[in-house]
Amino acid sequence: MSTSTDKLTQGNGPSHAKHRSGQYVLGYLLSLVLTAISFALALTHAMHVAPLMIVMTILAGFQIVVQLFFFMHVTEGDGPPYHSLALILGLIFTFAIALMSVWIMGFGSQVS
Repeated sequence: MSTSTDKLTQGNGPSHAKHRSGQYVLGYLLSLVLTAISFALALTHAMHVAPLMIVMTILAGFQIVVQLFFFMHVTEGDGPPYHSLALILGLIFTFAIALMSVWIMGFGSQVS
């Protein structure tokens, strides 16, 4: 005799595995920590503006990764993991564009 939980773990049931509440709590705590760090850095003016923007961009990227993997379950699915690779590539492009934009804005103030 198998229960619905056994079917989920054996692969006979739905395509997604049963999620434990501990994963959600960990994701929530990581989100809170990342948000608190960003808020504290912005509130206390702990750095100059240019490094602060870079650190905030990196923290925002970590926040995106936490949201995708802990809450949106990016790595789960039936097919090949191309969708998670595409999301990671998109994240790299987003960081590249954001950091290059910050660099270009900072470069303009040094020239004039």
